[in-house]
Amino acid sequence: MVLAHTDTRIGDRYPTRLVGPAPHLDRSDPTVWGRIEREELASFDADGFAIIDALLTPGEVTDFSAEIDRLAGDPALHDDDRFIVEKSSNRVRSIFEVHRLSTAVAELVRESRVAGLARQVLGSEVYLHQTRVNYMPGFRGAGFYWHSDFETWHAEDGMPAPRAVSLSIALTNNYSINGSLMVMPGSQRTFVPCAGSTPVDNYRESLQKQEIGVPSEDDVATLANRYGIAQFTGAAGSALLFDSNVMHGSSNNITPFPRSNIFLVFNSVENTLVEPFAAPSRRPGYIGSRDFTPV
Repeated sequence: MVLAHTDTRIGDRYPTRLVGPAPHLDRSDPTVWGRIEREELASFDADGFAIIDALLTPGEVTDFSAEIDRLAGDPALHDDDRFIVEKSSNRVRSIFEVHRLSTAVAELVRESRVAGLARQVLGSEVYLHQTRVNYMPGFRGAGFYWHSDFETWHAEDGMPAPRAVSLSIALTNNYSINGSLMVMPGSQRTFVPCAGSTPVDNYRESLQKQEIGVPSEDDVATLANRYGIAQFTGAAGSALLFDSNVMHGSSNNITPFPRSNIFLVFNSVENTLVEPFAAPSRRPGYIGSRDFTPV
């Protein structure tokens, strides 16, 4: 039985942050809104993700790796709200709005080989909902528990529908052992409502360790048994494009091999944000942008 929802607006097709467990919902929106032209995206509709090998050249990997190292070491950013550190180690975990901090990244996101992937899937012009770089150092890099990004973007940012995609560009080799991303193929078809109300300024905690807006162990087990689990592995320069509602997560990195990526979220200009569906206020613009200017 679905219990009371924290948002009372009529027409919310993806209610979440409920006061108790609720049944899974069949997605009422398509996965692919446009026309797929690139061969690498042929399985996107079925799986909800696609791997693009060698999106960046080796030379670009070297240059972007140096760029994100520069950002991580910039003392001017250490007191910036966009600079997120891990609770346990105090090491940098993510830097948000990276396209505004790095000219090189800003130029990259506009290229057709990047933004063009999102346009094909979403069937419209796109804008940047969020950008960041993620760092997972060796030995103590903390993972991300299973979650659907759309659940959070819907609840806390006011994204109406799962008409958004994320592009994770690897700047280091992704092995099966160093905390590389795990995804459930086909899980974009199922929306999992989460229990628990959203605290004020929840983003301050969730960016370090997400505890609100995560599925239960029973939810994860149900989806894993239904869809299975795949893992994104590949050389530096490869990329993973995935639907906003795909269930995904990563384990801790206890190997000596660090993992880092540039993470870009493209949303359709026909799916711009409204008020949050299940949160008391909007998150800051560097997390959920309200600049809907097409890339």
